This record gives sequence, C-alpha cells and structure tokens, in this order.
Amino acid sequence: MVTLKEAISKSELKEFVKFPFMLYKDSPYWVPPIIKEELETFDKTKNPAFKSADAWFFLAYKNQEIVGRVVAIINWLEVKEQKIKKIRFGWFDFKDDSEVSEALLQKVVEIGKQNELEYMEGPVGFSNLDKVGVLIEGFDHIGTMITWYNHPYYKKHYELLGFVKEKEYMENKFPTSNADPALFTKLNDLVKRRYGLREINFTKTKDVLPMADQMFDLFNETYSKLSSFVPITDVQKAYFKKKYISFINPEYIKFIVDKDDNLIAFAIVMPSFSKALQKAKGKLIPFGIFHLLKAKKESKDVIFYLIGIHPEYQNKGVTAIIFNEYYKTFTEKNIEMCYRTPELEENVAIRQMWKHFNPIIYKRRRTYRKEL
Repeated sequence: MVTLKEAISKSELKEFVKFPFMLYKDSPYWVPPIIKEELETFDKTKNPAFKSADAWFFLAYKNQEIVGRVVAIINWLEVKEQKIKKIRFGWFDFKDDSEVSEALLQKVVEIGKQNELEYMEGPVGFSNLDKVGVLIEGFDHIGTMITWYNHPYYKKHYELLGFVKEKEYMENKFPTSNADPALFTKLNDLVKRRYGLREINFTKTKDVLPMADQMFDLFNETYSKLSSFVPITDVQKAYFKKKYISFINPEYIKFIVDKDDNLIAFAIVMPSFSKALQKAKGKLIPFGIFHLLKAKKESKDVIFYLIGIHPEYQNKGVTAIIFNEYYKTFTEKNIEMCYRTPELEENVAIRQMWKHFNPIIYKRRRTYRKEL
C-alpha cells in the first residue's frame, strides 16, 4: 500500500530533493543537482516564483521506504491573467510501480479540483526558465544541469494513466566543425551596416549585470507568442541574475544593440557542467566547487541556453552576427560540441536558424496532459 506525505519541514524537503540520488545511483547519464540550490528553489522565502504561485511537495512511501515524489504547482499569473485553468506538476520521480505513480498524480488531481482548475500538465516547473518535459528518446545520453533525466519506463506510466501528449520538445547537437564561416561572415557585415547594429562582447560578469534586465524584457517579447509562455516578473529577473549569470562565462554572453544602444538580440551559452556535477555528487563542499570551476574554464562542450531576437528584427539575418561572434570565441577556446536546450516542436523558426549546422536530434521529451 502507498501512503503520501506532504513534505513541509526542511528535513522533509531534503528527503524530497535526495530521492533521485537513490533512484539513479547506478545511472551513468543522470546529472544530480546541487542539493543546497535545489532546496533554495523550493524555499518560499528565496524563490520569487512563490509570489505568484503555490506549490505542494509530496513524497510517496511503501513499506516505510520513499518510492516517489511530485510537486503540484498552481501558477496564478497563468490561471488568473491568461485564463489558463491548469495545474502544473513537476519533479515527478518514481519507482517502476503504477500504484506509486497513480497515487502521486491523483494528489495533483485533488488539488486541481479543489481550485476549480480544468486540466493538469507536466512535468513542468514554475516558469519558462525551469526544466521541462519527460525524456522519451535518448536515454543513453548524459543529461544537462538544465534538463531532467528519467528512466525509460516513465512514458509507459503516463500513457497507462490516460495522459495524452501536450507538447513535444527536441534536443539537438552538432560538432563545431560543422560551422562554415562562409555562411555567416559576409552576412554579418551586411546586416550590421544595413540596420546600424553592433555586437557587445564581455570579459567580466559585472559588465553583463547592468544590461540583464533589458535581456529578460527582450526574452519576454521574443517568446510571448509561444504556447505556455508565462512572462518573467521583475522579482524573478533579480533571482535569475543571481542564480544563473555567475555560472556563465561572460565571453559566452553576446548582445546586439542598435544605433541608439537598445538591445535587439542576445544569446547565452553555458559550458557543460554535466560531468562536473556528477563528480560533485550534489555538494559544493569540499570538492564540488572545484569541479564546477574547472568545467566553467575548460569544458569543450557548450550548451546554447537562450537566444532572443526582437520581433522587429526576426528574419533579418541578425543570427549571422551572433554566430560570427560565437565562431570567434569557440575557435579561440577549442570548443568541440554544441548542444541545444529543449526546443518546442512547433518552433519552426528556431530549426530554420540552425539548419546550416547540420544538427542531429539526439533526444526528445514531452509534456503530458489530462483533463480533471
């Protein structure tokens, strides 16, 4: 018999965070989070997502052993302002036992019904910058710090429980040797002259921060038309600046401005921390921080995290400027492989942008939906 318990205290939330360490202890592909940072994500006093969202954390027990977990999330901006009557769920992990997965998801259903919502979707996080989707293909590839990894049996559980596909995401990769500078160098010069644009490169994180708010505003404008988009609030901007910007080599952040110094495009690339996080085993102290700092400087794999282009400048060749700048940086740092974060199947524009690099799809992930 499965019993559920809401994780509320610090020690209970720590058990919640540590459950996957047991579930994936033998997996060479799972990438553990830093336990302290994951706990901060769930801390209502530290994560500004809780200013516009409520969340409930549940652990499933069988024979006094933890066998699963889930977070039920109501994003009130989504419900009240966008009129999307949805309860989200995420951080959903479980042993291969349908009694466990069903009990956890039934708890999400209960909360959704109590709040007069119409359907549930997951796995998703609080916002568009959180992890998304259950892996359905590509189980033999290492995960990243910005995606969830899961066992192959997860998909079967969703479908047996009557869930249907809501959104599909693809993850692509290509070696940097696929980049032919002839495809963007000339266009780079032409686009800059035609529209009076210039690039801004960085060598210090402190120089990025004054422009970070503009970047998040542009992110909101760029992605506002995609389904499920929830804008990033001012409080969240401050939180994400603190959480992410320090993790990124400043040389991997590229801004494009117009003649009046208005930001019209940006791109963020992260070094791959996957292997460093596996070595850290969830802890920064005593040695985890050294593994991460080493990866930040020396990783030969990079992840294209975000690209944003103002709607007025889309389809005008601005990506040529971005690619030209990264080509110079990657050549100098001997970067070998480029990975892209999950991209919505419906986002045709992003696929067009990368077509000359001959990427291959190496993972697919999905969110599932069920009416309440």
